[in-house]
Amino acid sequence: MNITRINPGKRMSDVCIHNRTAYWVEIPDDLSLDMAGQTQNLLALAEQTLKQLGLDKTALISTTIYVSDLSKLDDMNQAWEDWLEPGQAPVRACVKAELVDPEMLVEMAFIAAVPMAL
Repeated sequence: MNITRINPGKRMSDVCIHNRTAYWVEIPDDLSLDMAGQTQNLLALAEQTLKQLGLDKTALISTTIYVSDLSKLDDMNQAWEDWLEPGQAPVRACVKAELVDPEMLVEMAFIAAVPMAL
């Protein structure tokens, strides 16, 4: 079994790649922002990860979104829709969850297709 781990740490890796599929999670790095701002911040980080892998948003297969407050879901959805390429939305699940930091409003787990081994 061949798994590539990018920046493996004691608790987690930044990205794991197996069978030409990349898996990673993003959290916002500015928790002072509102739901739209945290989502935009997180998606900018996701885009950086995609670029690091030589990919773009069209490579996304699936995203699981965790939100702490469903009353702010419309703000997250608007930021998400603004970020996506038209006609290229991945499969998506959205779950209400208690996140590790009470200031964190959104977290996303991504899966993307990788055209060749890195």
